[in-house]
Amino acid sequence: MTHLWVRAEQRENEERVGLTPAGVAALISAGIQVTVEHSSVRAIAIDGYGAAGAQLAPENSWPEAPRDAIIFGLKELPEDGTPLVHRHIMFGHAYKGQPAGQMLLRRFKAGGGTLYDLEYLLDDTGRRVAAFGYWAGFAGAAVALKCWAAQQQGGICGPVGVYGGRDALVAGLQAELHASASPVPRAIVIGALGRVGTGASDLCQAVGVPVTRWDMAETASGGPFPEVLAHEIFLNCILAQPGCPVFVPQSALQAPRALRVIGDIACDPTSDFSPIKVYDRTTTWAAPALRVCDAPVLDVTAIDNLPSMLPVESSEDYAMQLLPSLLTLGALQAGVWGRAKEIFDRHAAQL
Repeated sequence: MTHLWVRAEQRENEERVGLTPAGVAALISAGIQVTVEHSSVRAIAIDGYGAAGAQLAPENSWPEAPRDAIIFGLKELPEDGTPLVHRHIMFGHAYKGQPAGQMLLRRFKAGGGTLYDLEYLLDDTGRRVAAFGYWAGFAGAAVALKCWAAQQQGGICGPVGVYGGRDALVAGLQAELHASASPVPRAIVIGALGRVGTGASDLCQAVGVPVTRWDMAETASGGPFPEVLAHEIFLNCILAQPGCPVFVPQSALQAPRALRVIGDIACDPTSDFSPIKVYDRTTTWAAPALRVCDAPVLDVTAIDNLPSMLPVESSEDYAMQLLPSLLTLGALQAGVWGRAKEIFDRHAAQL
């Protein structure tokens, strides 16, 4: 019997989960065994999983799970170097040359395990079957606007945290924006037709920030893009990949610009293909803004688990998208799972 083991998240500020109690019931009805670990941080309570029929396990006990169990989590595992013997479903961030990703692949190779990277679960048209993109865009735009609001008060953005829901986030942000007498900033969203860009644009619209929406047609020239520097807020919603244009070159720091905040929602600064060349590391919930220029001020925010600011809504949305694929776990050599395995095998062989 196929056995799915839902682990607790061990990443700081991560309350999301990729499976709801309703999803557990559907998997069990399809003949899949489900184990769910207790979690001290998960936004969805453990009681619902038990009531749906899941077996419950201690928090962070997945290393002792049966060898044939498929371990399912969202964010990265502790970087302790231990070989990985199980099959894992997770966001590995392992295929774009990132140093941490190469280390992860070596752990899988050492242990004989397999990574089914959630970013590379693709349908037969090449589209991701499930994504947190909308809520990443929504929360990422909010953090960028928080950074701008803090600048108007002469400071830099302080810690961000979890919100009870969309409406609470919007109301809190509106209060911060209205605390300043400064005119409302203008935002430009690149990748506006995608999930991430749609969420970012929706947040801006919800708080009354004018948005310029760009996508492939507007960036097909390859640059340069002076229009980016003409907006106070730039929200990058384009994944770093070969051929991606540079939207903010290093020279932008010395150029005349209205730009004051870059929200790199795609958040891949260590990739050679990053379209933003003025920063080199992600930011955190505790310190969301990285100041890259003092005169005129320019802050970059690049938090890599933004949807966890709205953990219940983002979890329920993502779990609903992913469930049809989880229901096919009994056929790991085919469909989305087979394609993900081929990608893993190719990259592991290149080590």
